[in-house]
Amino acid sequence: MKPIENFIKRQSVSLPLMTVMFPVLYLGAEIGLLASGAVAAGTYIASNTTIKQVQISSNSKQLGMTRSEFKGVKQQLKDAKAKVKHLQGFYYRVRSISSFKQLIEISRIANKIIAIVQENPRKFYQVERFFYSHLDTAVELTEKYSLLVGQPVKDKEIKIALQDTREMLQAMKVVLEEDLKRVLATDVEQLQMELDYARLSVEQSKRKPLLNAPTTDDKGDVPDERKQIDYK
Repeated sequence: MKPIENFIKRQSVSLPLMTVMFPVLYLGAEIGLLASGAVAAGTYIASNTTIKQVQISSNSKQLGMTRSEFKGVKQQLKDAKAKVKHLQGFYYRVRSISSFKQLIEISRIANKIIAIVQENPRKFYQVERFFYSHLDTAVELTEKYSLLVGQPVKDKEIKIALQDTREMLQAMKVVLEEDLKRVLATDVEQLQMELDYARLSVEQSKRKPLLNAPTTDDKGDVPDERKQIDYK
């Protein structure tokens, strides 16, 4: 899934079409400035929408997904990006270097998972819990932590709650790392297969004799003339 590339393709068709339609309608059909602009804008919207639908159908077909599945994954990606952005808004409200680093690491892992699924939407089904549960939990815990840490009074209960939340955030970071490993699992397996094949090819190449290299069977084909010289 390449949203930027698809966007550029749509604009490369829709914008020139609108640019051509406006002077044709205004100068040729003489329907007036506002009407020409409105029709040209409508042409742009219709062209852009049609091409977008064609792209969705083409991309979903290539991935072996239905249109509804493809659009559903796109929506989940959009929601996940918004959640990560919301999470990043708490960076400077945690008032702790360790918590700040923790949130940066959680955001980095989440963005990596999102980028991988965006590149290959079928991987969404390997990490559904990340999109439906794990990321939400990380955001909720961060909100709770930032709320508690901002309280002017820090009694024993609040301090315990802060410590518990920090520990839970650390646990969620580990969960997200497992999600990342899961979404990368197929790529690692494929890479291992390619490495095994390359290693086997190298070993076979080493065992194969060189074409021009003499073998033991060749010895004696040409008699050693020095031994045949009679020195008498």
